Amino acid sequence: MKIAVFPGSFDPITNAHVDIVERGQRLFDKIYVAVGVNQTKKGHFSTAERLAIIEEVFHGNNRVETMQFNGLTVDLCRQVNAGYILRGMRNTLDFEYEQAIAGNNGMLAPDIETVFLISRSGLSHISSTIIREIMANNGDISQLVPLAVQQAYQRR
Repeated sequence: MKIAVFPGSFDPITNAHVDIVERGQRLFDKIYVAVGVNQTKKGHFSTAERLAIIEEVFHGNNRVETMQFNGLTVDLCRQVNAGYILRGMRNTLDFEYEQAIAGNNGMLAPDIETVFLISRSGLSHISSTIIREIMANNGDISQLVPLAVQQAYQRR
């Protein structure tokens, strides 16, 4: 069974993230969408809210599981028997950042492979940071995020 971990803050999960998971299902039997906890960052949505939103987005899909984690992604991979880390890339800036992380992960865990999927055309401009900025200014996020994020945002 091919298992991948898709780690991130997902604050919030975007249509681009969802696309990576959906496309990743062609490659992997199971994908863990893993919400990393960074104690130094104050997110827009709490970790519990992010987990609930992601669970709602992938409700009924038994090949996608949502979980929270602290620490190194490679340690989480070992915990869930994942041989792969799934990452999305939007542009060359992402490439530089992701290449450094993949290199370090490869040094820490040579048995765990990082797989990159490039954002589809029409989704590469979407980032959680930009969405948080739009939300902070009461802008329309409906074209950028799944319905579950829109509903959580409206409840705030």
